Amino acid sequence: MGRGSDGDAHDLSALLLDAINERLTQDPDEREARMLKKAKAQLLPDGEAQGAGDILRRTLSALNSLLTLPGLRTMGHWASAGVMISQLSQVQRYLARKGSEEDGLTLDARIRDRVIKELNPSGPTIVVAHSLGTVVAFEALHDYDGAVPLFVTLGSPIGMRTAVQPHMRPHPLQVPHTVRRWLNFWDRDDFVVANPQLHKWVAPNGASVAPVSRRVDSDGAWVHPAAKYLAQPAVAGPVMEALEGVSTI
Repeated sequence: MGRGSDGDAHDLSALLLDAINERLTQDPDEREARMLKKAKAQLLPDGEAQGAGDILRRTLSALNSLLTLPGLRTMGHWASAGVMISQLSQVQRYLARKGSEEDGLTLDARIRDRVIKELNPSGPTIVVAHSLGTVVAFEALHDYDGAVPLFVTLGSPIGMRTAVQPHMRPHPLQVPHTVRRWLNFWDRDDFVVANPQLHKWVAPNGASVAPVSRRVDSDGAWVHPAAKYLAQPAVAGPVMEALEGVSTI
């Protein structure tokens, strides 16, 4: 594999390592801490040069360790290592800022451009974003001048302080100027979230709007999907209220 593949594999491993380190700071119980430390050890290189294949094997080994230990809430609701690695890969590909084509735009720029084109600056817009979409929406809204009375983020990886935050734009992180309220929802069993307290890392905008993080608890085999979050009254309620407010304007 070439340098690009090596870099992609390394970035993916870094995302997982960052998530594990964040979980270790959140006072896990003894069993969970032991599992996290084992997975972390599997990710770390042994001093020899690593190619993309070896890094990916280490990443999969770490993921399988996290998923096969029974009785641990943190990982028990993920269907497979493949599902988790797919979610992390999406974040990694966007933040790589690669993929320039004939229009000269990178993949991330094309995605943001498409998002902005779907928004209507002539009236207020409620923005609900999930997972990688929270990173995309955050960046896109910095280039958007329309009113955003409510910005909702679900299962956001923005809290990853090493693998995500340093690569986001603009920096330092600040609430987009058009946002008038930001609600960030997270689930204890959603590993993509890592660190949910976004107000610690994202500064308020000029209107003193800061992200407000609220925990929800979903049931079922996999808690990360947007549908699981939106099924929660704590999430759906503010969205419906905001939509009703917009419809009366």
